[in-house]
Amino acid sequence: MSAPSLEFASLGLIALAYLLGSISFAVVMSHAFGLQDPRTYGSGNPGATNVLRSGNKWAAGLTLLGDAAKGWFAVWAAERLNVSVNTEAWVALAVFLGHLYPVFLRFKGGKGVATAFGVMLAIQPLLALGVAISWFVVAKLFKYSSLAAMISAACAPVIYLLGNGRFWVSHLPLTGVFVTLALLLLYRHRANIERLIKGTEPRIGKKG
Repeated sequence: MSAPSLEFASLGLIALAYLLGSISFAVVMSHAFGLQDPRTYGSGNPGATNVLRSGNKWAAGLTLLGDAAKGWFAVWAAERLNVSVNTEAWVALAVFLGHLYPVFLRFKGGKGVATAFGVMLAIQPLLALGVAISWFVVAKLFKYSSLAAMISAACAPVIYLLGNGRFWVSHLPLTGVFVTLALLLLYRHRANIERLIKGTEPRIGKKG
């Protein structure tokens, strides 16, 4: 395949990853279970934690699974197609940005925690395990999903670099992906940061 054809194929793959990321499983599952639109209660975030506030654990669990699966699948598919590391990095960012700014929801999406985890799982399962452990520890201690998400996201690029040469081989483009994901997650949680400071942030499991 010629260079222009490869570039066109890569752009198409990136675009497909964005469209996949734009599918909001919080909205899909809420509709499937006959629940209120998650954007109209609680934090207003179309994500698993807010769906959980409806009291329906099945809907919340399937939302979490779906949002993580789309992040995993986009990167997994790119790897199966033997794309370059640079293209893989752009695919990872595209599916994540699709969740944050979905074309199907007028670019008003979720915060991307589950999708980011799915991306990490596809790139390096051991990294995802380390991030998951950090999330559960913080969530268990403080009962705040948002705080756990921010801390674990910040840990991701650090863990990725520390594991280089020991458990995996780190790549600069993918390191950039993890840093970008962490920064975007922190930005998307800015309202949560304000509520944490004020002491008004809802705890895990609290209904909206």
